[in-house]
Amino acid sequence: MTSEIKLSICIATFNRGRFIGETLNTIVTEMCVGVEMVVVDGASTDDTFERMTEFVARHPFVRYFREPHNSGIDQDFDKAVSYAQGEYVWLMTDDDLMIAGSLQRVLAVIDGRYELVIVNSEVRNPDLTQVLNPRLLDTATDLEFGEGSSRSLFVETARALTFIGSVVIRRDLWLARQRSNYYGSLFVHVGVIFQSPPIARVRVLAEPVLRIRYGVAMWTPRSFDVWMYKWPGLIWSFGYDESTKALITRKEPWRSPMKLFHFRSKNAYSIAEYRKNFATLPGAYRAIAFIISVFPRSLANVLSVVYLSIGRTQNRTSLYDLVHAQNWPPLRKMMQRWTHL
Repeated sequence: MTSEIKLSICIATFNRGRFIGETLNTIVTEMCVGVEMVVVDGASTDDTFERMTEFVARHPFVRYFREPHNSGIDQDFDKAVSYAQGEYVWLMTDDDLMIAGSLQRVLAVIDGRYELVIVNSEVRNPDLTQVLNPRLLDTATDLEFGEGSSRSLFVETARALTFIGSVVIRRDLWLARQRSNYYGSLFVHVGVIFQSPPIARVRVLAEPVLRIRYGVAMWTPRSFDVWMYKWPGLIWSFGYDESTKALITRKEPWRSPMKLFHFRSKNAYSIAEYRKNFATLPGAYRAIAFIISVFPRSLANVLSVVYLSIGRTQNRTSLYDLVHAQNWPPLRKMMQRWTHL
């Protein structure tokens, strides 16, 4: 490890040429001595290579690695950490923006006292013009977790940690823990954090340091599989008691008709998902899953928007998903005016 480098900002990217330039520009304006940037490109087929080549020519402290093939987001982030030289690594996304002054705030707390720092983010719509959630982590004050507080850390932060940009972790700790078991989960960082033994010294920063560009994640088209199977499977693999894990997600959320209806409402559950996941199930549940899969999508969407609008402030990201999943343009425009989304 190069001792002069305190922090490595690690980005794994794939086919994000239209976003990555803006992301990198917000970071380079914050760069200072003791910080490097590492970008791993999982064999992008768009113009990412050309954009990165031009960017590195202007900013030689950026280290760019173009992989010969795509290994998936989990393995590419793991590669980025292995290429890094810093004492700490910040797992940064390739389409979100760093808020001015954020890097100095992070550097101020990674002084060796903490093994893990979790940063907060502001959630915005894709063009960043609307705030959907002012704080991904619902805390107004910084938090600290020490030995014996693993359960509290899990309960307080696991949901927000679906966003990988929240993670600043000691590089040696990352490399010492199991990672390959979590390749393909889409949340390798969550596996690293909550596996045994628990991480003993954690700081949570309440003030947002990033702006999330919500709704453009690469896995958005696979959201049904992610939230019904991958995320629950990961959360329920950890050694906490069942009641604790249930606070984060049900073990089998796909068994809930309300969950299926919600995914039908936002055009993420259809007869295709039914045939893949439920067609061979026994009993009445198969019939319920089928009925929901063919329920009129636009009607389901309207009903869900009306339901969530009652608690609009608390559900703006879910409401945004629903409004923008509406396929009938006149109705979508009407709902946008009504919900201000």
